[in-house]
Amino acid sequence: MVFSFYLATACLLAIASAQSSCGPSPSGKVRPSIASGYKWQVVATGLARPRGIAFDDQGRLLVVESGSGNLSAHTLSEDGSGCVTVNSSKNVVTGLSLNHGIAFDNNNRMLYASNTNDTYGWQYDSSAISVSNQQTLVSNMSGTDHSTRTLLLPQSAPGMLVISFGSLSNLDLSATNMDSGTASVKAFNLTNSTNTYTYQTDGLLLGWGLRNEVGLAEHPATGGIWGVENSADQMTRHGVDVHATNPGEELNFLGYVNGTESAQEGSNFGYPWCFSAWNPSILPDNGQIEVGTQFAIDASPDLDNQNKTDAFCANQTQSRLVFTSHMAPLDIKFNDTGRQAWITFHGSWNSPQPVGYKLSVVNFTDSGEPVDALTSRTAAVDIFGNANNSVCPNDCFRPVAMALDSRGRIFLSSDATGEIYLVTKDETAGGTPTTSPSSSTSSSSGASSSTTSAGSGMSARYSSSVFGLSCLSILAFFFM
Repeated sequence: MVFSFYLATACLLAIASAQSSCGPSPSGKVRPSIASGYKWQVVATGLARPRGIAFDDQGRLLVVESGSGNLSAHTLSEDGSGCVTVNSSKNVVTGLSLNHGIAFDNNNRMLYASNTNDTYGWQYDSSAISVSNQQTLVSNMSGTDHSTRTLLLPQSAPGMLVISFGSLSNLDLSATNMDSGTASVKAFNLTNSTNTYTYQTDGLLLGWGLRNEVGLAEHPATGGIWGVENSADQMTRHGVDVHATNPGEELNFLGYVNGTESAQEGSNFGYPWCFSAWNPSILPDNGQIEVGTQFAIDASPDLDNQNKTDAFCANQTQSRLVFTSHMAPLDIKFNDTGRQAWITFHGSWNSPQPVGYKLSVVNFTDSGEPVDALTSRTAAVDIFGNANNSVCPNDCFRPVAMALDSRGRIFLSSDATGEIYLVTKDETAGGTPTTSPSSSTSSSSGASSSTTSAGSGMSARYSSSVFGLSCLSILAFFFM
């Protein structure tokens, strides 16, 4: 294992961390690395812990800066070589302690954002870059620990707003009560609203027993709602500490808000009693446990010295895919075809070796399901990350949220470094995608460019990953 560690480290250090062709240099000692066939640049620096991002109807980048609590708008410009820079910036909303959630309705020019307790809406004037007619739409979501309230406007159900409400602690006993509202995802009908909704008693329940479903996305073909979940830390099973490589982070299907029926809608995903296995081999009494299988943990004071059984967990709603423990997925976005889901992994704090700190992509079928089975350990293909995770978190960018422009190019926030990155396909690089690139059909706009999308219509099974094919087997072995 010691030899494997040094070999893995050597692989990471040997990676060609492709230099950005333009824009500011990355902050501090950050050294990004990118998969063959893609390129990156820094678009903006000096932001106050940027989290959620979205485009307005004029292609400005709207950013929730959690460090200041403000929402800012950034007008972008682009030169003939495709280099995108910030031309001007302006604070649009101040004084509300906004911390993550953001959504923009292009058709009605409505802007939405959230803090820990409330979700707000404003009429947005794109000419003046200003807001008016502030409304508090959903309230009573205050809590400790997991304080973000992610927002999603499903395109297949205009007027609906989906909100995630994370647990109040690592193992939150209140999440066992469906009526508490914690550890759940709900949808609210804004068209019919006359008063402020109360999260606990109003809305359509999509799922509960979801520890912290920070990332939410709608599949563009089916209208299905998907989420990525940050799973638990510091757990034991039959007296054995299993937290180093368990549980897996999760990709969950939450049903629909467009009228399509789903047996999973409103179901219990198991938290805080049940968790998905990533490395079954270290779990005691693991005879019936595979990758992705939900398993029970020990009783603990946090759970009033109670626990459940593996049989109970088998009857809870299962995830669709799992990922390496503690990587902290914070966002998911589908490209316009729905055949790729991009996922940001913010990075670990509770792992023996730093993991995550990257942007990956998961392949989907035309019918809107993951290509890989639940038991897969290779469903997420790494595209953009840090050249050397051993220096994380201090000297690494930490991806949070994405916004795809009208050509599918991926703008990416990094809260720890105060940056916005741009990831796109590199037409000059080698490697041939297995499907033809196509233009995004998104109604949002970005800086004008002829550059082909990073996310639009191409297979993620590219000629190499961010870590390089020569190192994949070594790294996969090391992080098992």
